[in-house]
Amino acid sequence: MPSTPSPTATAHIGVTGLAVMGGNLARNFARHGHTVALHNRTHARTKALVEQHGHEGDFVPTETAEEFVAALRKPRKLMIMVKAGEATDAVIEEFAPLLEEGDMIIDGGNAHFLDTRRREKALRERGIHFVGTGISGGEEGALHGPSIMPGGSAESYTSVGPLFEDIAAKAKDGAPCCTHIGTDGAGHFVKMVHNGIEYADMQLIAEAYDLLRRVAGYEPARIAEVFREWNAGRLDSYLIEITAEVLAHTDAGTGEPFVDVVADRAEQKGTGRWTVQTALDLGAPIPGIAEAVFARSLSGHTELRKAAAALPGPQGPVLEGEDAEHFAQRVEQALYASKIMSYAQGWNMIQAASAEYGWDIDLGAIAAIWRGGCIIRAAFLDHIRSAFAADPALPSLLADQRFADEVGHAQADWRSVVAAAARHGVPTPGFSAALAYYDALRADRLPAALTQAQRDFFGAHTYQRADREGTFHTLWSEDRREVEA
Repeated sequence: MPSTPSPTATAHIGVTGLAVMGGNLARNFARHGHTVALHNRTHARTKALVEQHGHEGDFVPTETAEEFVAALRKPRKLMIMVKAGEATDAVIEEFAPLLEEGDMIIDGGNAHFLDTRRREKALRERGIHFVGTGISGGEEGALHGPSIMPGGSAESYTSVGPLFEDIAAKAKDGAPCCTHIGTDGAGHFVKMVHNGIEYADMQLIAEAYDLLRRVAGYEPARIAEVFREWNAGRLDSYLIEITAEVLAHTDAGTGEPFVDVVADRAEQKGTGRWTVQTALDLGAPIPGIAEAVFARSLSGHTELRKAAAALPGPQGPVLEGEDAEHFAQRVEQALYASKIMSYAQGWNMIQAASAEYGWDIDLGAIAAIWRGGCIIRAAFLDHIRSAFAADPALPSLLADQRFADEVGHAQADWRSVVAAAARHGVPTPGFSAALAYYDALRADRLPAALTQAQRDFFGAHTYQRADREGTFHTLWSEDRREVEA
């Protein structure tokens, strides 16, 4: 049965699950003047947070689920910060019976958007709002201001939105990096795509580093300087900034460049894989993001790589002097153009899902809230926001004249870099996939015509013609007459 509210119910919001992310979000709320109820499966963690950070604001520590719910003002706002999957379902089932109609459960974890849709529907039938909320920025963002992507009903955002906007990062123009994304799983979907773009961004940066080192012959400290220069221009972004810091760092134990003592296999937690799987379900082509996910996967197959290490391949001469400097300039062009392709693919995927699930997502608002707090925050997101402000129905970033002109200007250097990578045997799946995507979009005619014909030949799958309407099949095993299917 629902918990009886205490006459001293004072908390504006409650957070259950006080590991690093949950604890830091609770502290962020408190630092902004909100009374925060605290709950954790093990009470020791609740006590530790209050002991260490109780001076930062008004916390209400609780031990039981009943105490936690009773400490919340109506309509109650209960935020779950636990591991995605079964743990989230278990916490929902623990607290939902204690809530009343109009109360809300907020899931701030990295849940799969289909799970969020399922949970939202089930709780809606019980009169409880479920707000699946994407949060980007890591533990530092959670404490100092993340980018926040809430889904759920418009009514729930009216209630919890002001709290989120209060603690969210602020863009340079002062706007909070938070907006209502759309109903049910929209918030977690957009966060998933954010992570997919993040994978692509990181892969492209890694490829740029690899090219500067193996083709231009630069050492990590010199590459750090190049990235600092780039960060002062149109590539200004959090990931470029931290890349310069990483490359400039020297390992204390060995005196070697830090990047050289780190194992060359990258981990992943699943959101990139979800992005690619979901894109296939939606029929949304995101080859740049997919190649980034596969590149991480390949890096982890150390035994496979070891077995193939002796395979022959080219090794072109390392460039020197002005040739190296000119090559670095061309890599900057290739990186910028490839980055535009990745973002274009992400936005197209959001468009496809918005249409599929009836979310009516404001694509310009997504760019606006990613300008601060999140991992892919970058100066050029302002240009994306402007593009969709000028044309909310923009079919692709590449249909915007500014982006089309920039990519057109970059393409000669972009092609030169991809060719140089092939000549030197440097793998650049991100740059190559981005260029292939660009060329496929601008092609007058694709070889998919041959694919259609092959499918009809071996499986009678039929085909369409370019010169008239209808669906056709050729009788390949007989007289090769064409018949209407």
